[in-house]
Amino acid sequence: MTTDTAPALSPAEAGFDAAALADAVSFIEASDSPFPRDIRSHLDAGYFEPPPDNEVLGPVFPRGAPNGLLLRGGRKVAAWGNTRQADMTFSVAKSYLALLAGLALGDGLIRDLDEKVSASVQDPAFSGERNGAITWRMLLDQTSEWEGTLFGKADRIDRGRDLKREGAGPKGMERPLKAPGTYWEYNDIRVNALSLGLLHRFRRPLPEVFAERIMNPIGASSDWQWNGYSTSFVEIDGQRMPSVSGGGHWGGGVVTHAEDQARIGQLMLQNGVWNGRQVLPAGWVAACTAPSALNKDYGLLWWLNGQGRYPDASRESFFALGAGGNVIWIDPAHDLVGVFRWLNPAMLPEALGKVTAAIKA
Repeated sequence: MTTDTAPALSPAEAGFDAAALADAVSFIEASDSPFPRDIRSHLDAGYFEPPPDNEVLGPVFPRGAPNGLLLRGGRKVAAWGNTRQADMTFSVAKSYLALLAGLALGDGLIRDLDEKVSASVQDPAFSGERNGAITWRMLLDQTSEWEGTLFGKADRIDRGRDLKREGAGPKGMERPLKAPGTYWEYNDIRVNALSLGLLHRFRRPLPEVFAERIMNPIGASSDWQWNGYSTSFVEIDGQRMPSVSGGGHWGGGVVTHAEDQARIGQLMLQNGVWNGRQVLPAGWVAACTAPSALNKDYGLLWWLNGQGRYPDASRESFFALGAGGNVIWIDPAHDLVGVFRWLNPAMLPEALGKVTAAIKA
């Protein structure tokens, strides 16, 4: 991908119906997220959960206007808004953690995804009969049923979370936990436990690894940051390091712009290869996009479309999705990458359909 240096393709050159693509872009740009510009006030008001569980622990930034871009064949076909506007991405960061897990596996820091985390991570978070039995795969496919409090947030906060009714439904129930690996639940505290486990294996702050091993090789900017919480510093080898969060639920997470997100999408589309270099381990993209046993719409921290979750998009499509309408869309069937910032989530299915329909047969 060469969004900065190679000439953009016209819609016609890229195989689109120009009028239909223009209509799709107009629809997307007009479909602003319901998230207010002042995200801090949104979190403080209890969007995800009521006080005291909603206490913000990490940095929070106001957001800008909708923006995004489309690539075909790695070249820009359409863009709208300010695509260099660095904003919070919320759970898109979870998919970034999956990339780091792939590096750890490729480096031998994780011997096998089905190995217990406690076999190589000595931390109270992975001790005891329940948490000591959790494997890396369980954390990556959200079936760990990890139990406890991490960095001031209890796993109970996200028990019973319903993503279809985010911000509108009850959660935080004292649901009886199942055996690790037998129940799927989207839970930010457990993803943060994965981040902590990866920090122990790399023994370096994860943003440093991400910059050195992924962002720099793919030519990303330096306009991004990845934060944790004021409570999430740990000591490793005598050094105080931040354990970053897998989203912005309580602040923190990844702040970046659409151009850099498009590079991540293109890296995934190219099976982890960039300019002939194997940046991600061979086979890792396929592993991330294989349906998990307990949720066929989910892989290893990436959302899938094999079951037709988005009926008008290719079934090969997969996504990094974050609250507020933050999306990286990879469509291998059409050699397409799309990045949507602050797109009303209710409009995402139609947006995907409009773009897909604009591709000429």
